Amino acid sequence: MEESSYSNLSTSHLLGSVPAVTNEEKKASYEVPEANMQIFPPNNASGGGRGRGYQTLEAPTEFEQQPPNNWSGVFSISSYTQYFNVDTDVVIYRLISSFYPVTGDFFSKIDANPDLYGLIWITTTLVFMLASFGNWATYLMQKHSDGTTSWSFDVGYINAAAVGIYGYAVVVPMAFNFLLQYLGSNASLVRFWCMWGYSFSIFIPTALLLLIPVEILRWIIILIAGSASSCFVALNLKSYIEGANDLKMMVVAAFLLQMALAIFIKVWFFP
Repeated sequence: MEESSYSNLSTSHLLGSVPAVTNEEKKASYEVPEANMQIFPPNNASGGGRGRGYQTLEAPTEFEQQPPNNWSGVFSISSYTQYFNVDTDVVIYRLISSFYPVTGDFFSKIDANPDLYGLIWITTTLVFMLASFGNWATYLMQKHSDGTTSWSFDVGYINAAAVGIYGYAVVVPMAFNFLLQYLGSNASLVRFWCMWGYSFSIFIPTALLLLIPVEILRWIIILIAGSASSCFVALNLKSYIEGANDLKMMVVAAFLLQMALAIFIKVWFFP
């Protein structure tokens, strides 16, 4: 065929022609230089010091918030954010535990995760219940003695409830924490706040029962509630400082202060 005849023609005499590449040509080779690993000095040295050279990267340790053990941490808001990370089921369980004052094992239940949510929620609820039910109870008693008495809300009940309940819930645990640390005991302010906060929970249903317009029955109710709350605080504080015989007066003082709070609630808000 004509095409095969054309391919047999010599093209070496043509200008600009490129000779065909033959298999015999040796390809240029490039040798990769051998990589030498340099050994750096170890990161430990004799004498306990750290040697020179590259150091190994250590995995970052998990950041754990520690409870405020000094007074600078007490007034730092960021120190308490971890104590509000609590589930509703845990709060309910601790509320129920506070209604059983004779066990004295509340600190063992909150040791892994003491919370301040219960303290704020319970005290705030109690403040508004004392203010509202106190006004209502006063109206019922006045209405019982004088049928022409009209309803009036006394705002001073809110101020008294806020100062009395919030002040007691904050100052009393701080005072016990300071005294126990001063006497050489290992006290925890957050755990004290948590325990005292839950000790107020029994006063919430008590405020509802104190609406009964019978004076002798009111005193019986508040004394029972005060005794239960006082036993809860005293027995748990006793188990916390167990072994220190010279601190037994602290338990008695905690019991009497809690009873004084119960009497204050009765006399001021349900006269």
